[in-house]
Amino acid sequence: MSPSHSAGPDMHKISPYYGYIPSLSVTIIFTILFAFSTIIHLGQSIRYKLRYLLYTAVAAGLFEITGWAARLYSHYHPDKLGPYLVQTVTTINGPTPLVAAYFVILAEIIRRLGPCYSRLRPKLYAIVFVIADLVALSVQGVGGALAAIAAGNHKNPEKGGRIMLGGIVFQMLAITIYMGLAVEFVYRFWSNKPFKGRDDVPPSGRYTLDHSIKLMLVGSTLSSLMIYVRSVYRTIELVDGWGGRIIKNELYFDVMDGAMIVASMYCLNIFHPGRLLGPGGTPAKGVASLNLSADSLEKTKETV
Repeated sequence: MSPSHSAGPDMHKISPYYGYIPSLSVTIIFTILFAFSTIIHLGQSIRYKLRYLLYTAVAAGLFEITGWAARLYSHYHPDKLGPYLVQTVTTINGPTPLVAAYFVILAEIIRRLGPCYSRLRPKLYAIVFVIADLVALSVQGVGGALAAIAAGNHKNPEKGGRIMLGGIVFQMLAITIYMGLAVEFVYRFWSNKPFKGRDDVPPSGRYTLDHSIKLMLVGSTLSSLMIYVRSVYRTIELVDGWGGRIIKNELYFDVMDGAMIVASMYCLNIFHPGRLLGPGGTPAKGVASLNLSADSLEKTKETV
């Protein structure tokens, strides 16, 4: 009697697309981890009324869940092109919305602590860097799709790979500039060196860098560094080539991409802007105290 079951992973030494068969245990673990973090982010965004996190952290989680679920499917069907295409596009684009969340968070911190210490106005961070993020998302998506389709058709995927590389390098440049501006802002705030000629100097001289904002800065720094490490890995991977040794190594991908992004997702869960900066529409403590001081001053003048 001949076997009637479909071909399983034990009948394939390697996938013609991955260069290996995605690990069953690893893909299950990452799918569950991303799903759990995404559910938490959904609940947190609703609880704290921070709608932008639906389009950033939650969207990033959905990308990653889809990508890792596709890799899980590929474990059982390593010779199928569809899941390979899906995981290529989603895992390359997954972290991009998450990066946008930190652009918005930095803008909010600057607005609260004092725009006079920042090279850019708070609104510009959201506008400039989110637009840059959307450009990177589009370029990476197009490049990933072209490369995956070419690889699936047994054609040279290097053209799509170069487009992906351009998108990742562009995103890495944006993150580098963002981190540089953030460091400059913290330095200027800490040393009380506002930009000359700015008319937005806080009335009291400076805001209070309280424990919550310090934690938010720590969380943003840790998460941004992990995303940055992942971007460096992806850059090296694509420079090495679509058929290179790095892209065909599952361990590199699991550690330098999957682990970095899942850790960054949970970092935002822990150091959450809703808990540390307050719900949407809630004024910062510094702003509230300044308004109170201003009101008290006016009442004192009236009394005098």
